[in-house]
Amino acid sequence: MSKPRIKKGMDSLRKQIDIHKEKLRIAQEMGNIGLSNYYEKEIEHFERAREKLARHILPKKRKK
Repeated sequence: MSKPRIKKGMDSLRKQIDIHKEKLRIAQEMGNIGLSNYYEKEIEHFERAREKLARHILPKKRKK
């Protein structure tokens, strides 16, 4: 994967995280525990995926 494509994917995941955080806030205000748990898990999933993409951008260690 190229760096621009990885960065685009990371931006997309960040947007999804923001959207789900807003949905989580609304679900918590409504008192819907099941939906709140769902959005929390989805946010964690998106964050892990974003971290995984970020590792592709980091420079790789060279073997000596």
